[in-house]
Amino acid sequence: MRRSSFASMECPIAGALERVGEWWSLLIMRDALDGFTRFDEFEANLGIAPNMLTRRLRALSDDGLLERVQYSTKPARYEYIVTEKGRDLRPVIVALYLWGIKNTADGARNVVLVDQVTGSEIVPEFVDHHSGRPLSSMRAEFVAGPDASEEMRRRLNPDSRRTRRDRHKAQRSTT
Repeated sequence: MRRSSFASMECPIAGALERVGEWWSLLIMRDALDGFTRFDEFEANLGIAPNMLTRRLRALSDDGLLERVQYSTKPARYEYIVTEKGRDLRPVIVALYLWGIKNTADGARNVVLVDQVTGSEIVPEFVDHHSGRPLSSMRAEFVAGPDASEEMRRRLNPDSRRTRRDRHKAQRSTT
């Protein structure tokens, strides 16, 4: 059965996917964060059908990631300006960029990330705010937070997780 909404899931990742998990949404936000603001720019850049673009722009505006601002009355035309909430998505876009370079680009450097002021290439690294350690070197895991339901606490129970890890280790060693 196909899931139509992640809204009832108790997970910040599911909540984020509810808003931007559709692939066009992330590509529209990528372009908006790069300074594109108009319907025709998004349409030309992405090769997206106008009806799909209309739906995605409406959803991104309704979710507060873009602000729809009229710039012409005859005919009525709008720009889509990135909001603070939309700017908060930039690290996610950069993380997808990094993952794509490492895992899909076959070494091609078709796109690079640069500082707008200096023009210097940026080599981003995600680090833990408290320790300064790169996230890629940490053994991070999700645990139930203070507001988690009993179901979420059961699912993320560290003891159950260790049992699953042990089971996977045993399977790998026998193959």
